[in-house]
Amino acid sequence: MRLLSFVLLLALPLLPATAQTAPRLTKGRVLRHAPALDQILSPNARLEIVGSGFTHLEGPLWVADSSMLLFSDPRTRTIYRWSEPSGLSKFLENTGYTGRLPYGEEPGTNGLALDGRGNLLLCQHGDRRVARLPLAQKSGLLTLTDNFEGRRYNSPNDVVAHPSNGAIYFTDPPFGLPEQEQDPRRELPLSGVYRRDARGKVSQEITDLSRPNGLAFTADGRTLYVSNADSLRPVIMRYDVRPNGRLRNGRVFFDMATLPKVRFGEVPDGLKVDQAGNVYAAGPGGLSILSPTGQLLGTLDPGETVTNCAWGDDGGRTLYLTAGSFLCRIQTQAQGVTAPQR
Repeated sequence: MRLLSFVLLLALPLLPATAQTAPRLTKGRVLRHAPALDQILSPNARLEIVGSGFTHLEGPLWVADSSMLLFSDPRTRTIYRWSEPSGLSKFLENTGYTGRLPYGEEPGTNGLALDGRGNLLLCQHGDRRVARLPLAQKSGLLTLTDNFEGRRYNSPNDVVAHPSNGAIYFTDPPFGLPEQEQDPRRELPLSGVYRRDARGKVSQEITDLSRPNGLAFTADGRTLYVSNADSLRPVIMRYDVRPNGRLRNGRVFFDMATLPKVRFGEVPDGLKVDQAGNVYAAGPGGLSILSPTGQLLGTLDPGETVTNCAWGDDGGRTLYLTAGSFLCRIQTQAQGVTAPQR
């Protein structure tokens, strides 16, 4: 392992939750494990701080039509909007849970995606559903699905739209339930991965992962990666997508138990893929960059637990990271697989 760069944020106070002005502060380190990383990150690539002072960031999503990044804070039930010219603002408040009584540590919205039809897809912990919202109006929230065969979901966590077949796929771990697996409100006996097809029919695709979390398609939509956020089995799984959209042939792509544990509680989390098939996986030690064959090429460690990432900017060559109270980004030489646009 070769350490390329290590830039510490020196004795700086916590910055307010707002966009930074150029030149941006840098944070953390880039670890190089294989020469092939040079094709993805230049020797001078650094993690830049875009914003800080948040509570617990998740669900980054680039919306190309508006040149903006959306990301969520499920603890404060807020979805933020950031763009280079306008900086930071609140996009939605009081989202993810519509109840009146307190509900767990993370009642808000987590994962975000686009459906390719001008709608935002939202995984809502407290309301235990996947919802759809027209981006143009920011009103007219519609429940897409909140149960499987009459039993309410645990707490949908992350969602992704297939690039061509019109289906959405989402994970349903127990993290949004106040008592998680032991919660008396739990109605399903497992944590599954589900598919809602273009007609609205929901099928249970994966049932043997204890805590399915992040998920991402390859550019051709023929492969789906799913992370398992369980310290006892911290793996990234790889599935073939059949022509009818069903998943098959699940196998371990990468075992994150082989990674050093840098911070307490780090487990596999959000995933993204680039056009060359490399996988970017949040987990122990930061964001792992993996080749299509599962070789560890490098690690982005911002010094905080990384929850997810998203490709953004023109050409999808900027990688945004949500990491604890920080929103960071790094310029790459790769081109990301981005969310379906309108």
